[in-house]
Amino acid sequence: MSTTTPRPVPRTAPAAQAQQEPPAPVLDMGTYARTTCRVRVDDLDLDRFREHPLPADVLHSVHLLSELETHSILFLRDLLVTPSHADAEVSAFLTMWNYEEYGHGLALDAVLRAHDLDPRDGEERLRAGWRSRLAPVRRSLLANAVGEDFVALHLTWCLVAERVSEAAYVSLAARSGDPVLTEVLTRIAAQERRQGDWCAAQARIRLAQSRSAQRVTRAVMRTSFSAPGAGVLAPADTRHLARHLFGDAAGLATARRIDAEVDALPGLAGLRVVERARVKSLGWRSLR
Repeated sequence: MSTTTPRPVPRTAPAAQAQQEPPAPVLDMGTYARTTCRVRVDDLDLDRFREHPLPADVLHSVHLLSELETHSILFLRDLLVTPSHADAEVSAFLTMWNYEEYGHGLALDAVLRAHDLDPRDGEERLRAGWRSRLAPVRRSLLANAVGEDFVALHLTWCLVAERVSEAAYVSLAARSGDPVLTEVLTRIAAQERRQGDWCAAQARIRLAQSRSAQRVTRAVMRTSFSAPGAGVLAPADTRHLARHLFGDAAGLATARRIDAEVDALPGLAGLRVVERARVKSLGWRSLR
């Protein structure tokens, strides 16, 4: 992004300043709940897009990310049949997480509407149908077979997914070069970062408490983890996000940085889950 591009001028300066400061990571769920909020965009000049529209590839990525964010309820639905829903702290987190994720979708929708685009146009690309209906059954069978160790697996998976989502917004902001979109994406990324911080701390605690949780998490992450959107978006759309946001050397560096964080968790060194998921999403046959 050009260093001469001006920052967006918010309509309400104090609110914008509060949004620009990333929330501090917290572990206490009471504090987390009190500080949970929806990402604001009403203080930004979205009408700017009518004179300075975003490039088609950027808009396509915004549209796909909006679809994923507004359909986070599908992931929550699947988790409600697992031991995670019985853990009071995790259940509370999921409530806050779903609220924030849906808010991310609404913020992205506002960008699309400023381009006279219908945010829900093309929802048929979402791979629902019988796969979606069977997802809770599959998740329930896996969770019941694993038992309480599933919570550690879920938190580790969530950590990686949130780190990838945060990186996607940061990457899209850098590629757009637009000051208003950059501000929207920066605000969303800050919430994704806080969600990931909470999951990281919780996953570390639960993995450290159980060798069997380490074994289960390692096995499932190694064999089953896929990039956010895979299995939900159509393959062509998954490839678009991977190539547009993570297809270059910076994308590889991002994958390795997230993998290094996973390596530091008890019992999970050497998995390279994000790098492998990146390769698969890009349609490559092996790591490069």
